Amino acid sequence: MTLEGGCLCGAVRFEASGEATNACYCHCTSCRRASGAPFVAWATFPSAGFRFTQGTVASVRSSPPVTRGFCGACGTSLTYAHDARPSEIDVALAALDDAGALAPEYHIWMADALPWDRPGDGLPQYRGWKKDG
Repeated sequence: MTLEGGCLCGAVRFEASGEATNACYCHCTSCRRASGAPFVAWATFPSAGFRFTQGTVASVRSSPPVTRGFCGACGTSLTYAHDARPSEIDVALAALDDAGALAPEYHIWMADALPWDRPGDGLPQYRGWKKDG
């Protein structure tokens, strides 16, 4: 699978290839603050199959092990990389050209979700990471 995407203004473009895993909605405080939204939909791709094809991505260390990639011109959130998973990169699903190509399969970090953020889609919900239950 190869998917392309980019930011709102078009300055940054990327390509993600390989098997997409961990398609989810993240409700953690860090994702909320980085995006200005109540949650972010992500999917994980192999780092070896991901590349920026246009422009230069800006980045910020949102916590000691996490680097978030975004467009420095328009601010669009694009990627999430965790030092503990160097062979993987998370890509914001809404930044894909075909944003409907991958559907989230569960919700994580519901312990951090806003009081009015109560998904009713029937998908599994986890207090923290999926593996933590």
